Amino acid sequence: MTPDQMIISSILVLALLLFAWGGYRYDLVAMFCLLLAVLLGVVPENEAFGGFGHPAVVTVAAVLIISQGLQNAGVVGLISEQIKRFSPGPLALLATLTLVVTILSAFMNNVGALALMLPITMVAAKENNIPPARLLMPLAFGSILGGLTTLIGTPPNIIIAAYRAEVTGEKYAMFDFSPVGVPVAIIGLTYIVFIGWRLIPKGRMTKNASLNLFEINTYLTEIQVKEACDCIGKRLSELPMFEGADRIEILGVATPSSYARNVNLSYRVQPDDILIIRADPTELRPFLDKEGLELLNSATHIYDEPDHHTTMLMEGVITQDSPLVGRDIRYLRRLSGRSVALVGLAREGEQVVRRLRRQTFHAGDVMLMQGHEETIDEQFTQLGLLPLASRPLDLDRRRKVGIALSVFIAAIVLAMSKLVSLPVAFILAIMVYVLSGIIRVREIYEQIDWAVIILLAAMLPVGHALETTKTTEWLATSLLDLVGTDSPVIVLSLLLIITMLLSSVVNNAATALVMAPIGVAAAQTMGVSIDPFLMAIAVGASCAFLTPVGHQSNTLVMGPGGYQFGDYWRMGLPLEIIIVVISIPLLLWIWPL
Repeated sequence: MTPDQMIISSILVLALLLFAWGGYRYDLVAMFCLLLAVLLGVVPENEAFGGFGHPAVVTVAAVLIISQGLQNAGVVGLISEQIKRFSPGPLALLATLTLVVTILSAFMNNVGALALMLPITMVAAKENNIPPARLLMPLAFGSILGGLTTLIGTPPNIIIAAYRAEVTGEKYAMFDFSPVGVPVAIIGLTYIVFIGWRLIPKGRMTKNASLNLFEINTYLTEIQVKEACDCIGKRLSELPMFEGADRIEILGVATPSSYARNVNLSYRVQPDDILIIRADPTELRPFLDKEGLELLNSATHIYDEPDHHTTMLMEGVITQDSPLVGRDIRYLRRLSGRSVALVGLAREGEQVVRRLRRQTFHAGDVMLMQGHEETIDEQFTQLGLLPLASRPLDLDRRRKVGIALSVFIAAIVLAMSKLVSLPVAFILAIMVYVLSGIIRVREIYEQIDWAVIILLAAMLPVGHALETTKTTEWLATSLLDLVGTDSPVIVLSLLLIITMLLSSVVNNAATALVMAPIGVAAAQTMGVSIDPFLMAIAVGASCAFLTPVGHQSNTLVMGPGGYQFGDYWRMGLPLEIIIVVISIPLLLWIWPL
């Protein structure tokens, strides 16, 4: 080995050890190793930060933003409603949820798809009295399997495609991963639904405590009947919002100039009626959309209401030191001026029944506030409100499923036709989402997983140094000396297994970055096609089923599912063996040596 090869190999080993240890976040480890490579001279200083403009990095960021746009547009809410309407039994529910997240993961970031389906699954588990542990690990594994099937399903596929472009001048297309990924996903899904979930330890299958993680307050809030509303003249009992919706309760009816009065469900709705209800805000949007109802706020005519592009809803708790304690809505208006308005109020341990304008605020009250996305954080500080953990509150946005899906499909078609590159197509889609109000400018920056972006951007120059120092050639030659060059199939199988094992302890994107150059060097040394080797590494890098740390999807369900570290391999090890057995013949058939 040359001195440069020894340096870059040592940095790589150090990076892998630090990734596996987990004592420092992986983005910090990646940046440290990049700077170390620059200081030791194996990465030129003028190339150190070129990774931030790499197409793979831009694509990963864009996929995360588009995932949020699809959620905002109501795509996931629509899926949730259909699942609830279907009302399947326990096994059918498991199959349905896992299939849905697998399909979603093919066309959006797999972690994003899981994050969207997680609350839906928790609610379904509660309604069907099923322990979350029975559903959540299959859900996480399904999201990983779905990511195998397309270019944009998971970061390793994007990285592998970009690396092939560097080597051959042409990267993989959107569905080049599908001939291998789809059969693997189908067989893996079949195993999960009929066998895999049964291997989860029985102790986890009896715990329901984690359901409380998704319990949420219901708010006293007010909605007004507009003149064009189809519900005018109907009885309250005839409105879908009060049919079987146990989170929506009618408390009374008022007019703009009157107090609220009690009514029963036989009351007929009149124009301009104000319905006083108690509801989970996330349950309200479908009914507001369908019935032509308007969510009211506490503001007067001087309130400078933001437009639909910049308006935002946030939840906050009144602290002990808040100037709102003991005050009413009039004081809130004076203190906040024209900036924010109260939309809903929840009080722990007490049923709030009077109209919002007649409330006296208490410490611990939860307020649902509407304001401008640029100033609402500042207003929360001024009002002494402690923001709650964010959750989707899209009452201020209409569903735009058709627009969102049409734009997304158009972006994919543009990229597949090679009129523009995939990153450019996705950035165009994001611009349309912003202009149409599907996603806010603020959310663009909030939804990017900056730790993953820094990891990719920092490790790309380090990976490139493996090639410029010819370290990948040396590693490939050493592997071939060990197993021989007579059987590329054995080398291909070993690379797949090594990549799988590595991805269980190292971030899957980092695994793809490290293993891709080695796979290409091995193929070139044996004089065979690089495609089956790159595809094997793409499959192996994404198949992190043995631990909760190898993939973010596994980590995301660990707490809500009540899992322990050792639970994953019980269900994951047979799945990885199945994937190896079926992947090798598929790779050799679809991508001949």
